[in-house]
Amino acid sequence: MLVEKVHGALRIAAVNRSAAQGDLKPGMTLAEARTWLPQLRAEDSDRAADRRLLLELAAACERFTPLVALRGDDGLILDITGCAHLFGGENGLAGEVVRRFGRIGLSSRAAQAGTPDAAWAFARFAGTPATPGDEEALARTLPLAALGADPATVTALARAGFRTLGDLADRPAQLLAARFGNAPVDTLRRILGREDMRITPLRAPPALMAERHFAEPLGAMDALLAVLERLAGDICNGLMRRGEGGRAFEAWFFRSDGAVRQVTIETAQGGRDPAVLMRLFRLRIEALADPIDPGFGFDAVRLAATHSEVLADRQERLTDGGPAPEGADDVGDLVGRLVARFGRENVLRFVAQDTHDPARASRTVPWLSGTAATGWPEPEAGQPPTRPLTLFARPQPIEVLAEVPDAPPLRFRWRRVLHEVARAEGPERIAPEWWRDGDRLAETRDYYRVEDAAGRRFWIFRQGLYDGIGAPPRWFLHGLFA
Repeated sequence: MLVEKVHGALRIAAVNRSAAQGDLKPGMTLAEARTWLPQLRAEDSDRAADRRLLLELAAACERFTPLVALRGDDGLILDITGCAHLFGGENGLAGEVVRRFGRIGLSSRAAQAGTPDAAWAFARFAGTPATPGDEEALARTLPLAALGADPATVTALARAGFRTLGDLADRPAQLLAARFGNAPVDTLRRILGREDMRITPLRAPPALMAERHFAEPLGAMDALLAVLERLAGDICNGLMRRGEGGRAFEAWFFRSDGAVRQVTIETAQGGRDPAVLMRLFRLRIEALADPIDPGFGFDAVRLAATHSEVLADRQERLTDGGPAPEGADDVGDLVGRLVARFGRENVLRFVAQDTHDPARASRTVPWLSGTAATGWPEPEAGQPPTRPLTLFARPQPIEVLAEVPDAPPLRFRWRRVLHEVARAEGPERIAPEWWRDGDRLAETRDYYRVEDAAGRRFWIFRQGLYDGIGAPPRWFLHGLFA
């Protein structure tokens, strides 16, 4: 039995079969329960662990259908439309789910119906499965608790003389809604099959999916990869027929004991080459910190294209500008391999920012993040760049000899080396962005592009103004021109 603290008192959160046979129910205080069973053993409830277990069970059920949703703290809803015949029909699929849960020590009940609410109610409160055409008749015999309403509403309905859902169904819906609200009325209609509401699955259905089930579990990784390669061929053929290329793919390995391993790869551009996909999957599997353990073997493998985009029949090669075979982009291929090996958060690119502050003009984002940014400023034709391509992480202080107040430096010393200025352009005055936190007290900067006698070019700024107020301005070197 599991207990948790509610309003300062320990109350029962869950009971096992033996405790239930002793008339113990969730909600009772632990002190009251021990008056019934003095030898009772209680453990602290862990809601977070229960939630993790339920999510793991949901992932295991995705071997039957990709449309799986959670229902409450202890229920799963599976949309098996169009896939029950693969497992011997609806009854065969339900029985297989119960058997698999039983192998890992879980007791469960399963039911199927035309609506998710009806299936949930039948599984919890009906002793026999409903046959097609008789679902409403069975639903009318269910107790009021099948509505899933709060205890106060169920108690109020019972005091009003209702005992079953059939009693409620015989009364005008407007009268029930006026007294108890629309929620119980809507749930009743869905349990009776008069109204439907589809489930919201944990994961959105993929663009394309292919899977293979095995009569006997496979334990050799080479055999699994061979199956995955055949599935990759099926997925790529489907993408070709649709004129698309995949950007993200997921491989699911369903182990016979219910464990599920998921491996995801992403590409820098859309592709549909099975050889490229398998190379990325092998790199990703080799880089896993927790290697895939076959255990007693895997009895199902699934491959899904979770994100796709329109893909032209021919693409331009970045290296020489000439036509190249489909998917032959050297940079995209390199990015895909790096992401598979090191993870998407460790492969970065620069994006421009809409700001005049050079320290904020760019930032790094994961290459595959798809972050939109403003375009890089185009230099004037035939003119050198106005700013260096890269800046120092921190501007480096320099010693400067210059005329005041706005003249460029005549010479400066950086890293103990004296540089005589031969040419200079500027100033470019950049004021602080006052609307940003921390910039209210920042000082104005005057930037100069200077070239020394040896032809080396620098980007220098003076922080502060010669206005006779406060400390005198200081000079810094912010970047180098190539």
